Amino acid sequence: MTAVSLDLALQRCIESNCGAHYGLNEQLYVCSRCGGLLEIQNELHALADANALRNVWQTRLASLDGKDCSGVWRYRELLPFSEDAPIVSLAEGNTPLYEAPRAARYCGVSDLRLKHQGCNPTGSFKDTGMTTAVTQARILGARTVVCASTGNTAASLAAYAARAQLKCAILVPRGQVSQAKLAQSLDYGAAVLEVDGIFDDAMRVIRELAEDESIYLVNSINPFRIEGQKTVAAELAQQCAWQVPDHVVMPGGNLGNSTAFGKGFKELFDLGVISRQPRLHVVQAEGAAPFARLFVDRESEPSSTLAPIRHPQTLATAIKIGAPVSWQKALRAVTETGGRVLSVTEQEIADAKAIIGRDGIGCEPASATSVAGIKRLVKDGVINPSDSVVAVLTGHLLKDADYVTKYHQDKLYTHDRASNRSKEERHIAGTFSNPPTRVKATRDAILQYLESHESHHVEDRSVD
Repeated sequence: MTAVSLDLALQRCIESNCGAHYGLNEQLYVCSRCGGLLEIQNELHALADANALRNVWQTRLASLDGKDCSGVWRYRELLPFSEDAPIVSLAEGNTPLYEAPRAARYCGVSDLRLKHQGCNPTGSFKDTGMTTAVTQARILGARTVVCASTGNTAASLAAYAARAQLKCAILVPRGQVSQAKLAQSLDYGAAVLEVDGIFDDAMRVIRELAEDESIYLVNSINPFRIEGQKTVAAELAQQCAWQVPDHVVMPGGNLGNSTAFGKGFKELFDLGVISRQPRLHVVQAEGAAPFARLFVDRESEPSSTLAPIRHPQTLATAIKIGAPVSWQKALRAVTETGGRVLSVTEQEIADAKAIIGRDGIGCEPASATSVAGIKRLVKDGVINPSDSVVAVLTGHLLKDADYVTKYHQDKLYTHDRASNRSKEERHIAGTFSNPPTRVKATRDAILQYLESHESHHVEDRSVD
């Protein structure tokens, strides 16, 4: 079985009144006719039948071939690349689907699993799209790859650029990216450029820079990024024995991930690989929720468009984005599957993150919005307690370890000082904190502490 023939794939403008299309190797990021976003369109009907696809993907799980060891390239029939493409891979994907009984009880559902994309090579979901984007950069002969980032995209691009032996430049908002994420980019040899402003300012500048054809932009506005990320839907479906859950819930930042999941599930459904699509729900942080606001606005005014937030605020820095570029694609994915978009508070994010930890699963703050959102969706009656639910965790715990220690020491505060809120009002309570305790270095002191120590199991605390 071979990958999709290149003459059966193209780049297409998503604007319904435009209809422009371009060859795969035309280097552009938006439609040159109307400025609309682009997406890759494959003629999937030319592929083998659903049973053949499921069988070949299952067989590849036991293969030692480099392509098959990647959780992206294993599903290469879904990708717009030839068999001899110069693949740049770090064996990305292959991320676990965890049972999460304590988080399930916290949310009020009986069946909750966590798809942990933080188990990718650089610790975030970005790797699944970066392998395809950097591969396309090599095909186009680009000399330099660039991105704007809140940290995870930067780390991922830096690693894959190093693997491809390409120059790499990264723009980040100064003072707003965790040191752990910056450390990755520095170690992989990228040029890290700190700019005054927020992510959206960095994104504006990087798009201007990418007008030079020797420079290739790999943010999620790049449709080849989405192609790699969509394969996570196939991996998840395979892990569920092709019986997809009722709901898939994920964080929302620049909205490339929700776009990719929507595209992935739709293609699998169109191919007959799955019998139905899950409802896709997107959760944003309350202080950085332009997409959630748009979703509410469109209930009364269907023609509403996204209104950017000039100064987004959240400690979940990975989703601290006020002007997400992929909102149109993400909105299509949510509405076509009957999903919802909502926002949660900083306190809800922090507590959900601690609960996830009690299942022995760590994640960065942005990831926890998915579990916080599930709890809210159950309360609102959107998710039934008996429904099967998968929450997508997008980043590794160690991406922002400082946040974790401050929460458990009850020293976590929001940064929105411009609102004139007092320090006490900005405090995020360590509801499920587990601070370190100082004890004497004696056997008796330690045994005494262990005997008196309060259980930290979620079921022993009030979580209703």
